[in-house]
Amino acid sequence: MSKRALNVAKPKLILQHLLAVIFSTSLLVPFLKSQPASAQVTRYCHISSTAAREKEQLRLSTQKGDRDAEMRYQRLVKEHSQAVQDCRRRTWPQVQAIWLRLYPCDVQAGSLQKIMDNVVNQGYNQVYVETFFDGQVLLPASTNNTAWPSVIRTKGKENTDLLAQAIQKGRERGLKVYAWMFTTNFGYTYAQRKDREEAIARNGKGQTSLYVVDNGSQVFVDPYNLQAKRDFYQMVTEVMRRRPDGVLFDYVRYPRQAGTDSIATRVTDLWLYSKSTQEALFQRALNNKGLQMIRLFLSKGYVTSTDIAKLDQKYPQEGEPLWQGRTPPIQQKAITSPQEQQPLLQSELWQLSVAHAMQGIVDFLALAAYPAQQQGVPAGAVFFPGGNQTVGRGYDSRLQPWDRFPSSLEWHPMSYGKCGTTNCIVSQVKQVINTAKPGTQIIPALAGAWGKSMSGRPPLEEQMQDLSQYKSSLKGVSHFAYSWQHPQDDNDRKFCRVR
Repeated sequence: MSKRALNVAKPKLILQHLLAVIFSTSLLVPFLKSQPASAQVTRYCHISSTAAREKEQLRLSTQKGDRDAEMRYQRLVKEHSQAVQDCRRRTWPQVQAIWLRLYPCDVQAGSLQKIMDNVVNQGYNQVYVETFFDGQVLLPASTNNTAWPSVIRTKGKENTDLLAQAIQKGRERGLKVYAWMFTTNFGYTYAQRKDREEAIARNGKGQTSLYVVDNGSQVFVDPYNLQAKRDFYQMVTEVMRRRPDGVLFDYVRYPRQAGTDSIATRVTDLWLYSKSTQEALFQRALNNKGLQMIRLFLSKGYVTSTDIAKLDQKYPQEGEPLWQGRTPPIQQKAITSPQEQQPLLQSELWQLSVAHAMQGIVDFLALAAYPAQQQGVPAGAVFFPGGNQTVGRGYDSRLQPWDRFPSSLEWHPMSYGKCGTTNCIVSQVKQVINTAKPGTQIIPALAGAWGKSMSGRPPLEEQMQDLSQYKSSLKGVSHFAYSWQHPQDDNDRKFCRVR
């Protein structure tokens, strides 16, 4: 070989040697571990299963006091948080949230960290923590001044503020943490208070809301009742002291009933028979005839031409019966008899009754959202797209007037359609998009699990894919629920014994 050939070959040999060193088995693992966390993100912004397992092993070692593992764990937590945030910025939906219920066992060391790690691992950047549900509130028992007992009632844990801790652990992982609360459904414990009996919603059949729900755990209140308003407002104010990133109001409606009662067709089907609701309804009358007509309609369920004639005689100085929203033609009185007036008046009294019941819900929601809005914190309403539907002359018994909810709130339609495909789910979301005013933040809630069908619903991947056609109208999507995606973990936490 010539000297010139040797000079050419030497750099090649050096390069081959360097490559061999760089890619040697001993150096390969550290080299890969130094890669950015984004390399560990799979489709849908999920953290890879390998990286998730490594993080969990480090978390467990941290609990045993391994300081080196703790440093590595914290580093991975930050890397995974950044990876999901980066992925969400470039991947629709930019907001992906999950609904989460906590249990007394979550006061145990490491529980919240594990939960929030799991949330991040599945590509979520928001978590909705159930804060007021089933007649109990996620506030420390020692400082709970609300009308409800605390979720955590374990002896020795009276000072534990699980909501504040959940907010902290979520934020450490780049998550926005919302407080998710039942609204007009105050729970069974509230109904047991003798000093709150007047606050419970009542229909015209002699029933309170406690006795129309199968499981007996739901108690809906009269949204016009001042005591109910004060109780709820105080509770929301206490929750907002924990500074959540947002607040969501669920069960913004009346009870859902079964069978023929699922459709309200008569005034006695409506929850108008508690004292505060009736007083507010009577105040909508604009003259004596209007007031007496409303009273008659509530008491009998109808008015007759004889009723109209008697009121004409009793109040001859008044023209038409009047109440808010009623503007009869000026000439109507002169050309119609009581017999001709009766069908129209009865129909208008029915519409007034329905509108009054719905307005109570709208007003209660506005009051509930006020403490959050005062802090500049996002507030949202959770609802069923079918909760306000009409069926013939009747209305869905829930009387959920979501189409009247303000566009200043986030709208969270529970798009839980079950038809074996995504068609009914997409249809529900489309209905909300078409109804909402421009600029309304719409974040549909989907039910299901990743990678498998559940309860007649396709996998979340399919639901998300088919919803993406409306991504210009949707700020984000949420998934119900953590318990569906981690059933074993949820079950263990639900039934464990607090140590």
